[in-house]
Amino acid sequence: MSEHVLVVGTGRDFPARLRAARPGTETTVMVQLDYIGKVREPGGNARVMGVRGDAPDAEWIALARAAHALRPFTRIATFGERDQDRYAAIGEALGLACHSVKTVGLVHDKEAMRDRLAEAGADTTAHARVADVEALRAFVVAHGTCVVKPVSGSGSAGVARVTADSDLAAAFERAGGSYLGLANPGVLVEEFIEGTQYSVEAVSEDGEHQVVAVTRKYSDPATFVELGHVSPAVLPEERRAEIAACVTGVLDALGVTFGVTHTEVVLGGAGPRVIETHVRMGGDDIPGLTLDSTGVDLDECALRQTLGERVLPDVRAALTAADGRPSSAIWFAVLAGRGVLGEVGGLAEARAVPGVSAVQVTAREGAEVGGLTSSDSRVAYVRALGGSAEEAVEAARGAVAHLEFQLRVRDAGGPAV
Repeated sequence: MSEHVLVVGTGRDFPARLRAARPGTETTVMVQLDYIGKVREPGGNARVMGVRGDAPDAEWIALARAAHALRPFTRIATFGERDQDRYAAIGEALGLACHSVKTVGLVHDKEAMRDRLAEAGADTTAHARVADVEALRAFVVAHGTCVVKPVSGSGSAGVARVTADSDLAAAFERAGGSYLGLANPGVLVEEFIEGTQYSVEAVSEDGEHQVVAVTRKYSDPATFVELGHVSPAVLPEERRAEIAACVTGVLDALGVTFGVTHTEVVLGGAGPRVIETHVRMGGDDIPGLTLDSTGVDLDECALRQTLGERVLPDVRAALTAADGRPSSAIWFAVLAGRGVLGEVGGLAEARAVPGVSAVQVTAREGAEVGGLTSSDSRVAYVRALGGSAEEAVEAARGAVAHLEFQLRVRDAGGPAV
């Protein structure tokens, strides 16, 4: 029987890859209307359906059910975070294998995730959802240095490290108010765990979890926005095993049974603690770093699992053969000064640095740039390989230093000058 896969969200290049991977496979893409223009090769799909972003789940389900009646879907998939909740609701309604509505809800709602992990004994980080600044102040006074973040969100947007002496009103507003364009739902505050941060990529199948890579994170100390990553992280084996056990416990507690996951942890004096987890591939080109350093293609794993194939045997074989592979790093360019981006120089010099494998400007010319409030604030990145983590990071950072960004000042109400 040929496959018909419903992809919820734009799907990036995955719909085309699914069709190419198995001849006869059809794909239907279901996406928010605001993102329908981002669907690649729309004519290659059986259909593309646009739905208003504020439409209730029932409308998404009804439209999916109507398409299902014409040509039944055999599988459902999503390859990003946006509309994962719709994917789960549709999958359950149509009886298709997918992450459960409960699991997706726990992953997206950071307060619910914290509550579930505490209940399961998987992580005991002190936390609370606070509805006003005074409640936030009381928690910070009781726990010392804390992290304030939106109850849901991504890209480190709205996250801040605070103490009792910080401007808590500003942190509260940034995490839960107009900064994110949302009605204020309160914010999540957590005790701050001092330590080194890591990203953990894993592949799960039939409830069995395999950690593929532990990647060292370099983050801004104030906003927690990532400045760089290197894989594999330099860690004693016992510490790596502790991190793997922590992540496995988190995935079990949240009901994750299959798929590629991205979990962020901090390793402090009391062992690893979870920051957050996602039922998707990591951002910041971490799948690329993982492929370089381990030989495991996480995108390919997600693709093959979508089509019902088993991947863990191949993943483990690749990890067994990974000795001798290079370390892989990425480093981002951030601008302290603010202005309108003009010409970017130094690209040839950056590409000429030994070990550099990619140099990419991510901000478009004419964009307002400067400062560091989220992952979207970064303006370029460099990827590099090295014989060690230190060599890879040094090459990537050194190449970023060659980049020169011309900034123009925009007069109030007028053009950039």
